[in-house]
Amino acid sequence: MTTSKAPDSSRPVKAPRRRRTGRWVMLTLAVVVAAGAGTGYWMYSRLDGNIKGVDIEKTLGDDRPPKLPTSGQNVLVLGSDSRAGANAATGTGHVAGARSDTALVIHIPEGRQKAVAVSIPRDTLVTRPECVKGDGTKLPSAGRVMFNSVYSAAGPACVVKTVEKMSGVRLDHFVEIDFAGFKGLVDAIGGVPVTVDRDIHDSSSGLDLAAGTHRLDGTQALQFVRTRHGVGDGSDLGRIGMQQKFLMSLLAEIKRQDLMGSPTRAYAVADDLTTALTTDSGLASLTKLAEFSRSMNGVDTSTMETIMLPVRYDTQDPNRVVAADPQAKQLWEALRTDGVVPDSARKSPARGGATP
Repeated sequence: MTTSKAPDSSRPVKAPRRRRTGRWVMLTLAVVVAAGAGTGYWMYSRLDGNIKGVDIEKTLGDDRPPKLPTSGQNVLVLGSDSRAGANAATGTGHVAGARSDTALVIHIPEGRQKAVAVSIPRDTLVTRPECVKGDGTKLPSAGRVMFNSVYSAAGPACVVKTVEKMSGVRLDHFVEIDFAGFKGLVDAIGGVPVTVDRDIHDSSSGLDLAAGTHRLDGTQALQFVRTRHGVGDGSDLGRIGMQQKFLMSLLAEIKRQDLMGSPTRAYAVADDLTTALTTDSGLASLTKLAEFSRSMNGVDTSTMETIMLPVRYDTQDPNRVVAADPQAKQLWEALRTDGVVPDSARKSPARGGATP
């Protein structure tokens, strides 16, 4: 595999004043709508039709944690790794069905000037609550199941219910990004620069990078966020650090590019993005996404904090982890109350991951 060197992005770059996380979505959609009287409606209709919606409220019913006591928001973001359809071409792994390969609970506090992204390791053992599957049948509750198996067993609504039960945190919205569309998004913006401190050679994911800075294309980006055997002790914990690093680089790259100055490119990015999206019904349209993005205007990616759910290795199976208390309880309590995350909740007893 060949990689092309990009300018050194390891040095901190001062973010332009009031550049904000939600703005890149809002600006892209605004460009599409205003692209021209002759084609604007066609563009809008196409992109609007790309987004798939799931009625989470109807599926979950009323047995849910209370809403935040403030105007803060909690959003569950999932990256699905289905190998069906277009995803078969991504060519990594031999997993049947689909799983939530990446899971982030993004907490936007009242005032919406910052955000906290909590990563849930996919190998975490959890209690899956009773869920209703897509065909209407009930899936009984089960203990000690891998977190990423919940998606394949009963779909995204069950993942939302599982996270709410394990955390006590009410999730206001749900966003799923399909990996095939993720690949297209990275290619549409011309790749994403990342810096790694040491060589990574992972025959499982196919990632082969020398230490240094590289601009990854879509295929390499998928390998980067999926790699685990070439980082740290080979567990899922090291991969979470890779995912967090890439997420920040992706957002920074989109914000760096002047999409407002190129409607054609903005449309290509928006097309790939919306094709990759499944959301709760409260966000399942361009208008609703734009409104939500505008409400997030105060959030700056330079202030976003990424935290891994504190976990420890399971005593029965060292290849699995479980939530570590009291750290995990402290973290969820901060999100439930829209409070400050204590330093103790940022520390995980299982330290299998190494900084990529």
